[in-house]
Parts: sequence; structure tokens; C-alpha cells
Amino acid sequence: MPTLQVRDLPEDVYHRLQDLAESDHRSLAQETVVLLRDAIGARQSPRTRRHLVLAEMPTVILPDGKTLPDPVDLIREDRDR
Repeated sequence: MPTLQVRDLPEDVYHRLQDLAESDHRSLAQETVVLLRDAIGARQSPRTRRHLVLAEMPTVILPDGKTLPDPVDLIREDRDR
């Protein structure tokens, strides 16, 4: 796994990071990874984020064995009416 070294980190940022890690019961490294992931995710376009969320969603299987219809298909059908 790659490592990252940050030089000249402002002291106030370091202390805030320490406080966050402690309050979330994480190590400093774990908290840094979580914050970086969140920040990178926030910089993605809304369309990219939406596709990632939809890709992670499980398929809902109803009791009769059928699956829910695709919302895109439902919206398209409604607009075509």
C-alpha cells in the first residue's frame, strides 16, 4: 500500500486532525484516509457520484421474486405519455 508524507503541515490542522481522530476512535492515519476519501468524493461531478451510488445499491427483490423497475425507465415512460 502506498504511503503519503505531508511536509509543513500547519500545527492547527494537525491538532484538529488529532481531535477528529480521537472523537471518531480512529488512528491519525485512519482519520486522514477517511477525510481524503470524503474530500475526493465531494470533488467528483454530481453525475459521477450518482453513478457510483447507483452501482453500489443492491437490487431489491420483492417477495414474489420480481425486481423493482428501473427508475430511469419509469421516468422515461412517464415523460413519453
